[in-house]
Amino acid sequence: MQGVFGLAVILLLASSCSYSMQQMMPWKMTDYFDLESQNNDYATAFFGNDEQKLLAGSANSMSFNVMNYGAAGNGQTDDSEAFKKAWSEVCSATSRDDVPTLFVPEGKTFVVNQIAFMGPCKSNSIRFQIQGTVAAPQTTSWSQDSFGSLLRFRKIDNLIVEGSGTIDGQGARWWNACIRKPDFVFVLDFSACNGVQLKGLTHVNSPRAHVTVHGCKDVTISDIKITAPEKSPNTDGIDISSSSNIKIQDSTIATGDDCVAINGGASFVNITGVKCGPGHGISIGSLGDGGDYDTVEEVHVSNCQLIKTTNGVRIKTFQGASGYARKISFEHITLENVENPIIIDQHYEDKSKKPKMDSASKAAAIKLSDITYSDLHGTSNSDYAINLNCDDNIGCSGIKMKDVDITSAVPGKSTLASCQNAHGTADSTQPKVPCL
Repeated sequence: MQGVFGLAVILLLASSCSYSMQQMMPWKMTDYFDLESQNNDYATAFFGNDEQKLLAGSANSMSFNVMNYGAAGNGQTDDSEAFKKAWSEVCSATSRDDVPTLFVPEGKTFVVNQIAFMGPCKSNSIRFQIQGTVAAPQTTSWSQDSFGSLLRFRKIDNLIVEGSGTIDGQGARWWNACIRKPDFVFVLDFSACNGVQLKGLTHVNSPRAHVTVHGCKDVTISDIKITAPEKSPNTDGIDISSSSNIKIQDSTIATGDDCVAINGGASFVNITGVKCGPGHGISIGSLGDGGDYDTVEEVHVSNCQLIKTTNGVRIKTFQGASGYARKISFEHITLENVENPIIIDQHYEDKSKKPKMDSASKAAAIKLSDITYSDLHGTSNSDYAINLNCDDNIGCSGIKMKDVDITSAVPGKSTLASCQNAHGTADSTQPKVPCL
């Protein structure tokens, strides 16, 4: 009898507690999982694996999912504010064990306008993980200010931008409208950031350059894919300027302009394992636009493939400028049906601009020296496989060619080399370079 009475008391207390807890917590149970302290196991139990990926993102308590900040992810709604709110919390978060992470879930398309993700942040490292698609609006009006970047990261050290997702610049409207202003319309821009890692993402159809790195140190870009139509104007893959200790590796780039462009102020740049084409090849420059003083040094390109590009490995400088480009090497390069496989052009002109230069100003030039071409093999679809067009006054010095063999893509046809005021040596080089 005592056992029955005890059981009745327990049941009564349980019923009372259940009612009291509901009164105390009138919100939906699912709201609990919007909190930063959400537990991945609980999220799986209540939502299932698919919903867990969207709402929870990961088991990391430092993961800030943009869906939890109001993002719709439907490919139409402007989700910019949700990204800004999530970033505010990510940048303010600290943790000894976990890296604060802004999480963009898979299976969704998030349309955003210009966003500047500003640092410095409190944590020693920040992760921006993209599993879904981040897209620009289908309009040409989103870029109105001076920097013109869709996603700009500034003054953030040890930033990791990674994932299996896509960044879509929606550039077709820009190309079709022939819009050139602002001159710098980028999709992903890193400025004054040190220790950046960019990896795994797919970048498509930027209005102009896809990825830009300016004023940064110790940047590694790896395992990314960049694509835009072959005829899309000025759609550089990666642009580097005023930065040092940059690594670009194991990536595929196919665009309407330079696969990689190394611009003024860049030093200690290593490019390895890049597959380039179509596009304009891998370029140093253009340098000295408008008579600027530009410098580039310690750039090393190796183990790369260039396929059906309009240029292979290129150095281009404007006349009337000053500065230098030195200690540059191109090694172990495969060329397939490439126009202008090896080219130095110190008389470069931007066809979109009208040059205004008198004979006196043309006397100045950027000095090119210590340039090595080693183990370059493949085919050219132009008569001249090697073209060293150096400045009339200063010229190019310290050019070394060794084990270079470039034949015609047309069976039975020979290739040629031309040079002007270029000085150096050539060993085992085909075609023969008359001035080396």
